[in-house]
This record gives sequence, structure tokens and C-alpha cells, in this order.
Amino acid sequence: MSRPNVLAIIQARGGSKGLPHKNLLPLAGHPLVAYSVKAALDTPSISRTIISTDSKEIAAVAARYGAEVPFLRPSEFAQDLSTDIDVFTHALQWLMDNENYTPDVVVQLRPTSPIRTVQHMEEAIQRLLDTPEADSLRMITSAPITPYKMWLYDEETASMRPLLQHPTLPEPYNEPRQKLPSVHWQIGTLDVIRPSVILEKKSMSGYPILPYVLPFDYAIDIDDMNSFLKAEEVMQRLDCVKFQPSLVND
Repeated sequence: MSRPNVLAIIQARGGSKGLPHKNLLPLAGHPLVAYSVKAALDTPSISRTIISTDSKEIAAVAARYGAEVPFLRPSEFAQDLSTDIDVFTHALQWLMDNENYTPDVVVQLRPTSPIRTVQHMEEAIQRLLDTPEADSLRMITSAPITPYKMWLYDEETASMRPLLQHPTLPEPYNEPRQKLPSVHWQIGTLDVIRPSVILEKKSMSGYPILPYVLPFDYAIDIDDMNSFLKAEEVMQRLDCVKFQPSLVND
């Protein structure tokens, strides 16, 4: 039986309003995007690692760290409101049309969530491969705030209503948190998806979606300088994918 072909796609566009050039900012001495490249290359199950970017500078940096750059992403798929499905459909279709290549599984690695372990990635990929009835896997963590105490606020009428109702608790927003259902929050650490879900179902998840629960420390999403500095602090104290100090580049 042949080994499954697992493709890692790292999407990293050049533009960013929240934190300009964030994919190239040095995190503990290396460009942010390099951590996703290293995570993919260090994970034995991943067969191939490519970067999808509209930036020649990001492409050059990713290639220097070991990623393939088979194409530059067209500008229409690199806008502020561009969606993951657009980016991944373009990448998979390009590889199919130009290389006659279709992976068995696609792994999405977002540079803005750099705190990862090879063990978590291996287990997540294997879990989807071992569950043929599932369309995808997403990493989740316990939500720090319960949505049962959240509100939808209408500024025009200065009125509000609960975001969620509960079948047995008429006023869940007035209940102790301990009586409310446990909820989880999806994080950007890793998604594992079957290509057919993207190309045929036009979805980045499909259904069923397998869960992979991570400790809250791994729930890092960089969108400003505070979260960037937080990622650096967390990376220093966790056993996760990172570069050895002796390997820091100029």
C-alpha cells in the first residue's frame, strides 16, 4: 500500500492592514512565515510543502527555508476579503492543470498561528486518514468566554437580544458558567481537508468535521504587535516547532 500524498499549503499574502508585512516580521530571529514552512518540513506525514503568495519577497523567503513556489498567487485571490476557498481552489486547480498532481489530503498552515508541535500535526493528519467518512479535521480549544453570555446589539434601535438560546435554560445569560454547555473555539493552528471537499463541495470543511483539541496556550492568532509579542513569549516556553538559536540567520 502506497504512502498517502499529503500536501501542505501555506497561504501568505503580501498585504496586511493590521500588522504590515507581518509574514516577514522576525519572530525570535526568523520570518514569521518560516515557522509554518519548518513545521511542514519537520512533519513526516507531509509529502510536499508549497507557499501560495502574491509577494515575490515572501516567495523568496519561503523558498530559502525549503518551501516550493510553483506559482505566484493572482492578485484577485490576494485581497483583504479573499477567502480560503478561493486560495485553495486556485492552488489545487493549478497543480492539477500544470503538474497533473492531486494530493490525498491537504493541510492548511496559517503563518499567523505559528505555535505547533510535530506530534499534534502527525496525529491530526493520521486521524483524518484513518476516518474515511470524515471530510476534514479542525483544531479547537476550550473557549475562554461562553457564547451563552453574548448579545446581538442593534445600534439603530438601541436594543439587544441573546446570541444563543438554550433548550432547558430560559435565561442562560443569567446562569452560572458551570451550568452552561462546554463550548470550543476553532483556531488556525492546522486544518486537514480532503481535496474533493474543496474542489467538488466548494467548502473548506465539509461535514463531518473531526475535532482535535489543543491546550489554550496553542491558540495564538497574530493580527497586531501585541499578539506578535505574545507568540514570541509563548514559543520560548513551550516545546513546539522553532529554530535553534545557533541557526538564526542575519
